[in-house]
Amino acid sequence: MAAKWTAFPYDDTDYALDAAALKKRWTRLHAGDAEPWPKDAAVVEAWALFHAGEFKKAVDAGLKAGGDGLTVANKAQAIYANYLEKSEKAKLELFLEVAQRAEAQAAAEPTNPNAHYLMAYALGRYSQGISVAKALAQGLGGKVKGALETAIRLAPKHADAHIALGAFHAEVIDKVGKLLGKTQGADAATGLKMFQTALKLNPASAIARVEYANGLVMLEGDKKMKEAERLYAEAAACEPADAMERLDVEMAKAELED
Repeated sequence: MAAKWTAFPYDDTDYALDAAALKKRWTRLHAGDAEPWPKDAAVVEAWALFHAGEFKKAVDAGLKAGGDGLTVANKAQAIYANYLEKSEKAKLELFLEVAQRAEAQAAAEPTNPNAHYLMAYALGRYSQGISVAKALAQGLGGKVKGALETAIRLAPKHADAHIALGAFHAEVIDKVGKLLGKTQGADAATGLKMFQTALKLNPASAIARVEYANGLVMLEGDKKMKEAERLYAEAAACEPADAMERLDVEMAKAELED
Protein backbone atom coordinates (compact mmCIF):
# COMPACT_ATOMS: atom_id res chain seq x y z
CA MET A 1 0.00 0.00 0.00
CA ALA A 2 1.26 3.52 -0.81
CA ALA A 3 3.29 4.88 2.09
CA LYS A 4 1.76 8.35 2.24
CA TRP A 5 -1.77 8.87 0.99
CA THR A 6 -2.83 12.21 -0.46
CA ALA A 7 -5.55 13.81 1.67
CA PHE A 8 -9.00 14.56 0.25
CA PRO A 9 -8.36 18.06 -1.14
CA TYR A 10 -11.70 19.82 -0.54
CA ASP A 11 -12.35 21.06 2.98
CA ASP A 12 -15.07 23.55 2.08
CA THR A 13 -17.83 20.96 2.53
CA ASP A 14 -18.33 18.65 5.47
CA TYR A 15 -19.31 15.16 4.38
CA ALA A 16 -19.01 13.69 7.89
CA LEU A 17 -22.10 11.74 8.96
CA ASP A 18 -22.89 9.86 12.14
CA ALA A 19 -24.53 6.42 11.90
CA ALA A 20 -28.10 7.79 12.14
CA ALA A 21 -27.54 10.43 9.43
CA LEU A 22 -25.77 7.87 7.25
CA LYS A 23 -28.68 5.46 7.56
CA LYS A 24 -31.12 8.19 6.51
CA ARG A 25 -29.08 9.03 3.42
CA TRP A 26 -27.96 5.49 2.61
CA THR A 27 -30.29 4.90 -0.36
CA ARG A 28 -29.18 8.12 -2.04
CA LEU A 29 -25.48 7.52 -1.29
CA HIS A 30 -25.59 3.93 -2.55
CA ALA A 31 -27.82 4.40 -5.60
CA GLY A 32 -24.67 3.63 -7.60
CA ASP A 33 -23.45 0.41 -6.00
CA ALA A 34 -26.71 -1.01 -4.51
CA GLU A 35 -24.82 -1.98 -1.32
CA PRO A 36 -27.25 -2.98 1.46
CA TRP A 37 -27.17 -1.23 4.87
CA PRO A 38 -24.51 -3.03 6.99
CA LYS A 39 -25.48 -5.19 9.96
CA ASP A 40 -22.15 -4.54 11.70
CA ALA A 41 -21.52 -1.19 13.47
CA ALA A 42 -17.80 -1.36 12.62
CA VAL A 43 -18.68 -1.58 8.91
CA VAL A 44 -21.08 1.39 9.27
CA GLU A 45 -18.19 3.36 10.78
CA ALA A 46 -15.90 2.39 7.88
CA TRP A 47 -18.53 3.60 5.39
CA ALA A 48 -18.89 6.89 7.29
CA LEU A 49 -15.11 7.40 6.88
CA PHE A 50 -15.40 6.59 3.16
CA HIS A 51 -18.21 9.08 2.54
CA ALA A 52 -16.28 11.76 4.46
CA GLY A 53 -13.25 11.34 2.17
CA GLU A 54 -11.08 9.66 4.83
CA PHE A 55 -10.08 6.99 2.34
CA LYS A 56 -7.00 5.61 4.13
CA LYS A 57 -8.90 5.36 7.43
CA ALA A 58 -11.83 3.71 5.60
CA VAL A 59 -9.50 1.07 4.13
CA ASP A 60 -7.94 0.34 7.54
CA ALA A 61 -11.33 0.24 9.30
CA GLY A 62 -12.89 -1.94 6.60
CA LEU A 63 -10.05 -4.46 6.62
CA LYS A 64 -10.14 -4.58 10.43
CA ALA A 65 -13.92 -5.16 10.45
CA GLY A 66 -13.61 -7.99 7.90
CA GLY A 67 -16.69 -9.53 6.26
CA ASP A 68 -18.66 -6.77 4.52
CA GLY A 69 -15.97 -4.35 5.65
CA LEU A 70 -13.89 -5.69 2.76
CA THR A 71 -16.26 -3.98 0.33
CA VAL A 72 -15.68 -0.57 1.96
CA ALA A 73 -11.92 -1.13 2.05
CA ASN A 74 -11.82 -2.10 -1.62
CA LYS A 75 -14.03 0.76 -2.75
CA ALA A 76 -12.13 3.34 -0.69
CA GLN A 77 -8.78 2.14 -2.03
CA ALA A 78 -10.00 2.01 -5.65
CA ILE A 79 -11.55 5.50 -5.51
CA TYR A 80 -8.45 6.90 -3.80
CA ALA A 81 -6.17 5.32 -6.43
CA ASN A 82 -8.31 6.57 -9.29
CA TYR A 83 -8.60 10.20 -8.19
CA LEU A 84 -5.91 11.11 -5.70
CA GLU A 85 -2.80 8.90 -6.01
CA LYS A 86 -0.16 10.86 -7.91
CA SER A 87 2.38 8.10 -8.55
CA GLU A 88 1.45 5.93 -11.54
CA LYS A 89 3.36 2.96 -10.10
CA ALA A 90 1.64 3.22 -6.70
CA LYS A 91 -1.74 3.62 -8.41
CA LEU A 92 -1.31 0.38 -10.38
CA GLU A 93 -0.20 -1.46 -7.22
CA LEU A 94 -3.26 -0.18 -5.32
CA PHE A 95 -5.59 -1.33 -8.11
CA LEU A 96 -3.97 -4.78 -8.27
CA GLU A 97 -4.28 -5.17 -4.51
CA VAL A 98 -7.99 -4.32 -4.67
CA ALA A 99 -8.52 -6.72 -7.58
CA GLN A 100 -6.85 -9.56 -5.66
CA ARG A 101 -8.80 -8.91 -2.45
CA ALA A 102 -12.10 -8.56 -4.32
CA GLU A 103 -11.44 -11.73 -6.32
CA ALA A 104 -10.87 -13.65 -3.09
CA GLN A 105 -14.04 -12.08 -1.65
CA ALA A 106 -16.02 -13.09 -4.76
CA ALA A 107 -14.71 -16.67 -4.45
CA ALA A 108 -15.79 -16.77 -0.79
CA GLU A 109 -19.12 -14.99 -1.43
CA PRO A 110 -20.12 -15.70 -5.03
CA THR A 111 -23.50 -13.94 -4.61
CA ASN A 112 -21.95 -10.64 -3.43
CA PRO A 113 -22.38 -8.25 -6.39
CA ASN A 114 -19.87 -5.68 -5.14
CA ALA A 115 -17.11 -8.27 -4.79
CA HIS A 116 -17.45 -8.92 -8.55
CA TYR A 117 -17.95 -5.24 -9.36
CA LEU A 118 -14.94 -3.97 -7.42
CA MET A 119 -12.70 -6.64 -8.89
CA ALA A 120 -13.80 -5.51 -12.36
CA TYR A 121 -13.47 -1.80 -11.51
CA ALA A 122 -9.93 -2.23 -10.17
CA LEU A 123 -8.85 -4.45 -13.07
CA GLY A 124 -10.47 -2.07 -15.56
CA ARG A 125 -8.59 0.94 -14.15
CA TYR A 126 -5.40 -1.13 -14.00
CA SER A 127 -5.94 -2.05 -17.67
CA GLN A 128 -6.27 1.62 -18.62
CA GLY A 129 -3.01 2.27 -16.78
CA ILE A 130 -0.98 -0.41 -18.58
CA SER A 131 -2.83 0.17 -21.93
CA VAL A 132 -6.07 -1.49 -22.93
CA ALA A 133 -4.41 -3.40 -25.80
CA LYS A 134 -1.82 -4.89 -23.43
CA ALA A 135 -4.55 -5.77 -20.90
CA LEU A 136 -6.61 -7.51 -23.60
CA ALA A 137 -3.54 -9.51 -24.62
CA GLN A 138 -3.23 -10.63 -20.98
CA GLY A 139 -6.84 -11.84 -21.00
CA LEU A 140 -8.03 -9.17 -18.57
CA GLY A 141 -10.86 -8.04 -20.88
CA GLY A 142 -12.86 -11.23 -20.49
CA LYS A 143 -12.31 -11.17 -16.74
CA VAL A 144 -13.60 -7.59 -16.41
CA LYS A 145 -16.60 -8.20 -18.68
CA GLY A 146 -17.53 -11.46 -16.95
CA ALA A 147 -17.32 -9.95 -13.47
CA LEU A 148 -19.47 -6.95 -14.45
CA GLU A 149 -22.09 -9.16 -16.08
CA THR A 150 -22.16 -11.27 -12.91
CA ALA A 151 -22.59 -8.16 -10.74
CA ILE A 152 -25.53 -7.01 -12.90
CA ARG A 153 -27.11 -10.46 -12.86
CA LEU A 154 -26.89 -10.49 -9.04
CA ALA A 155 -27.99 -6.83 -8.65
CA PRO A 156 -29.92 -5.63 -11.72
CA LYS A 157 -30.15 -2.10 -10.27
CA HIS A 158 -26.37 -1.75 -9.85
CA ALA A 159 -25.92 1.52 -11.77
CA ASP A 160 -22.11 1.59 -11.37
CA ALA A 161 -21.72 -1.88 -12.88
CA HIS A 162 -23.76 -0.69 -15.89
CA ILE A 163 -21.45 2.36 -16.21
CA ALA A 164 -18.33 0.19 -16.02
CA LEU A 165 -19.68 -2.30 -18.55
CA GLY A 166 -20.58 0.56 -20.91
CA ALA A 167 -17.03 1.87 -20.50
CA PHE A 168 -15.64 -1.61 -21.22
CA HIS A 169 -17.47 -1.81 -24.58
CA ALA A 170 -16.45 1.76 -25.51
CA GLU A 171 -12.79 1.44 -24.45
CA VAL A 172 -12.24 -1.85 -26.25
CA ILE A 173 -13.80 -0.61 -29.51
CA ASP A 174 -11.91 2.69 -29.22
CA LYS A 175 -8.56 0.92 -28.75
CA VAL A 176 -8.79 -2.10 -31.08
CA GLY A 177 -11.65 -1.22 -33.47
CA LYS A 178 -15.10 -2.72 -34.00
CA LEU A 179 -13.91 -5.88 -35.71
CA LEU A 180 -11.32 -6.93 -33.14
CA GLY A 181 -13.61 -5.60 -30.43
CA LYS A 182 -16.18 -8.21 -31.47
CA THR A 183 -13.74 -10.97 -30.57
CA GLN A 184 -13.63 -9.50 -27.04
CA GLY A 185 -17.44 -9.36 -26.90
CA ALA A 186 -17.50 -5.56 -27.27
CA ASP A 187 -20.44 -3.99 -29.03
CA ALA A 188 -21.17 -0.26 -29.49
CA ALA A 189 -24.96 -0.45 -29.17
CA THR A 190 -24.72 -2.54 -25.99
CA GLY A 191 -22.23 -0.07 -24.53
CA LEU A 192 -24.48 2.93 -25.15
CA LYS A 193 -27.47 1.09 -23.72
CA MET A 194 -25.49 0.38 -20.52
CA PHE A 195 -24.81 4.11 -19.99
CA GLN A 196 -28.46 4.98 -20.59
CA THR A 197 -29.62 2.32 -18.11
CA ALA A 198 -27.14 3.60 -15.50
CA LEU A 199 -28.56 7.12 -15.78
CA LYS A 200 -32.09 5.81 -15.38
CA LEU A 201 -31.05 3.84 -12.28
CA ASN A 202 -29.09 6.71 -10.72
CA PRO A 203 -30.31 10.01 -12.19
CA ALA A 204 -28.25 12.11 -9.73
CA SER A 205 -24.96 10.54 -10.84
CA ALA A 206 -22.22 12.80 -12.16
CA ILE A 207 -19.92 9.89 -13.02
CA ALA A 208 -22.65 8.22 -15.15
CA ARG A 209 -22.74 11.39 -17.27
CA VAL A 210 -18.95 11.75 -17.48
CA GLU A 211 -18.45 8.13 -18.56
CA TYR A 212 -21.40 8.31 -20.98
CA ALA A 213 -19.85 11.43 -22.54
CA ASN A 214 -16.46 9.69 -22.82
CA GLY A 215 -18.15 6.63 -24.31
CA LEU A 216 -20.05 8.68 -26.90
CA VAL A 217 -16.85 10.34 -28.09
CA MET A 218 -14.99 6.99 -28.21
CA LEU A 219 -17.78 5.27 -30.13
CA GLU A 220 -19.16 8.06 -32.32
CA GLY A 221 -16.31 10.57 -32.55
CA ASP A 222 -16.62 14.31 -33.13
CA LYS A 223 -20.23 14.17 -34.27
CA LYS A 224 -21.22 13.46 -30.66
CA MET A 225 -19.02 16.21 -29.20
CA LYS A 226 -21.96 18.58 -28.56
CA GLU A 227 -23.89 15.88 -26.69
CA ALA A 228 -20.77 14.94 -24.72
CA GLU A 229 -20.25 18.56 -23.70
CA ARG A 230 -23.86 18.77 -22.55
CA LEU A 231 -23.34 15.66 -20.40
CA TYR A 232 -20.11 17.09 -18.91
CA ALA A 233 -21.95 20.34 -18.10
CA GLU A 234 -24.79 18.38 -16.45
CA ALA A 235 -22.22 16.37 -14.46
CA ALA A 236 -20.41 19.53 -13.35
CA ALA A 237 -23.74 20.93 -12.12
CA CYS A 238 -24.60 17.82 -10.06
CA GLU A 239 -24.89 18.28 -6.30
CA PRO A 240 -22.34 15.93 -4.64
CA ALA A 241 -23.67 14.01 -1.63
CA ASP A 242 -20.27 12.75 -0.43
CA ALA A 243 -16.52 12.96 -1.03
CA MET A 244 -16.51 10.48 -3.93
CA GLU A 245 -19.25 12.38 -5.75
CA ARG A 246 -17.35 15.61 -5.14
CA LEU A 247 -14.33 14.09 -6.94
CA ASP A 248 -16.61 13.08 -9.83
CA VAL A 249 -18.06 16.60 -10.11
CA GLU A 250 -14.61 18.23 -9.96
CA MET A 251 -13.43 15.87 -12.72
CA ALA A 252 -16.40 16.91 -14.88
CA LYS A 253 -15.52 20.59 -14.32
CA ALA A 254 -11.92 19.86 -15.38
CA GLU A 255 -13.17 18.10 -18.54
CA LEU A 256 -15.25 21.18 -19.44
CA GLU A 257 -12.23 23.45 -19.08
CA ASP A 258 -10.09 21.30 -21.43
